Amino acid sequence: MVPPESPRMFRVLCVFALLDAVCLLDGGLLFPRESTSREVKELNGLWDFRADKSPNRNQGFEGAWYKSRLAETGPVIDMPVPASYNDITQDPTLRDFIGWVWYEREVVVPARWIADKGTRVVLRVGSAHYYSIVWVNGVRVTEHNGGHLPFEAEIGSLIRKDPVVPCRITIAVNNTLTLETLPPGIIQHMDDRTKYPDAFFVQNTYFDFFNYAGIHRPVLLYTTPEVYVDDITVVTDFLDNTGLVKYKVSFQGAATAPLKVTLIDKDGHCVASSSKPSGVLKVADVKLWWPYLMHENPGYLYSLEVSVLAANDEDVYILPVGIRTVRVTSTQFLINNKPFYFHGVNKHEDSDIRGKGLDWPLIVKDFNLLKWLGANSFRTSHYPYAEEILQMCDRYGIVVIDECPGVGIKDIRSFGNASLAHHLDVMDELVRRDKNHPSVVMWSVANEPAAEMPPAGFYFRTLIEHTKGLDPTRPVTFITDSNYARDKGAPYVDVICVNSYFSWYHDPGHLEVIPIQLNTQFENWYGKYQKPIIQSEYGADAVPGLHSDPPMMFTEDYQKVVLRSYHNVFDQKRKQYVIGELIWNFADFMTAQGITRVVGNKKGVFTRQRQPKAAAFILRERYWRLANETGTLPPWTKYPCSL
Repeated sequence: MVPPESPRMFRVLCVFALLDAVCLLDGGLLFPRESTSREVKELNGLWDFRADKSPNRNQGFEGAWYKSRLAETGPVIDMPVPASYNDITQDPTLRDFIGWVWYEREVVVPARWIADKGTRVVLRVGSAHYYSIVWVNGVRVTEHNGGHLPFEAEIGSLIRKDPVVPCRITIAVNNTLTLETLPPGIIQHMDDRTKYPDAFFVQNTYFDFFNYAGIHRPVLLYTTPEVYVDDITVVTDFLDNTGLVKYKVSFQGAATAPLKVTLIDKDGHCVASSSKPSGVLKVADVKLWWPYLMHENPGYLYSLEVSVLAANDEDVYILPVGIRTVRVTSTQFLINNKPFYFHGVNKHEDSDIRGKGLDWPLIVKDFNLLKWLGANSFRTSHYPYAEEILQMCDRYGIVVIDECPGVGIKDIRSFGNASLAHHLDVMDELVRRDKNHPSVVMWSVANEPAAEMPPAGFYFRTLIEHTKGLDPTRPVTFITDSNYARDKGAPYVDVICVNSYFSWYHDPGHLEVIPIQLNTQFENWYGKYQKPIIQSEYGADAVPGLHSDPPMMFTEDYQKVVLRSYHNVFDQKRKQYVIGELIWNFADFMTAQGITRVVGNKKGVFTRQRQPKAAAFILRERYWRLANETGTLPPWTKYPCSL
């Protein structure tokens, strides 16, 4: 007789078999964390800065600015790091600058780091837009193609060559976009001297947010011992009350070394341990990781402590681990085998003055607003957000659709082999960085590409298959605004994510079309693909304080009616196969100047300064109602609540 639990055990075994099939990259890129064996020194603050405004933007390389102090090459200004450089000065040419900019800072490295030759010293850049080259004391140590993701280099041997000389770090960053970058763009030169000055050109892009540039996330030095934990991969499941954590640890610096892996609960108790580099940890009476508003104890995290011993040294790395499962059916998105409905937002890393620069007060404010709204999820539109933000999501139980910078793939030349190769590399880096975050439940490989073009089928099939090879445990999607019958990438996704702006970009001003066109949209997509659907964008611009009755476009009143009209259809379809709704947008954000944008995109339910418009209260009432319908929340979370 087959035991009743066998089908579930078979599923667990299948999930764990997937870890063995994961296409692991050479080398890890673990987030720098201090421990008994590791130190972190932040290099945030003021750096010397100079934009290369020469006609060919190449003066810095021709003059080898990296070989001496930047101030010796010409005038420099103070530039905060992390921050976009665009809005820091009153110089309009710097706000819209395209080309190479140069950063430099001299750093005092702790003497003990230099004296101990067994200490690795690593320089890490959280992200810079978009192409970066890094020198230390005039020696090139690394370069990186693409923004939004970290890169690093080991520099211990360099700084030990002359330990009395300060460590001079030079970073050149170029924000130029081409048809082969992510996101794509194209440089247009204006050669008519009756209309334009000499050497005049513009950067054309195919996305609707400002092309902020600079060093956007922290720069730091961190240390490890010579033999160190290089990478950790975890895949989790559970069977009844037993949690299962399959792990794989890699280390560098020695062929073999004693290893210890310990899983610790929030109270500091060891719940499982092993001395093998890979295996399965079993957790009795497991506390699962649950999304916000789905459980009375959301975002529960264990700590996986990994230590590797070598000679008289030990390296310790601690990884937060949430035990949860994700599964998709033809009509549902399941987290821990329970239906999950996305009621959330799309966001941007965007704010006054600092642009896309990491800003802790803003991050904490945004999470408080998400909790106030009753939002349980967001998409990282349209690029990977800072690791620090995903760590907050892990802790708070906010579910994430993790999107790469594949936005604006509109030109057929951006479907070529070079573009695809770069796109695959970006997914490699994204999955390597974010694979262990329990909050990340789905990968998005693009936003609104020209998916009806002939090359799109091969492009997205290759891209999605590659991503599944990197991580077979999560569903993969891309966000579409194409015709359902002609979308060549849709057959390969696990979840259909559709953007639509009925009564805005289509039939502007005609609110009466929303229920008809939205219902038709859902019926068409589900009828053809039989896959669950997320309304991944919808909304309308609203200038704060602008009102009209009857409602007119760009008023807060019009935005409210658009939202309510969409919600009425969502309520019909979410009982069938619609599994989520993500408003566009959480907050107003900056865009390039244009006749349809009045100092940015105004589709936020909050202003850029995070003040609520009328739509925020509509959304709050709806999201708390959706959360309360589950019937699993304790009394303190019943609407209304303070957070």
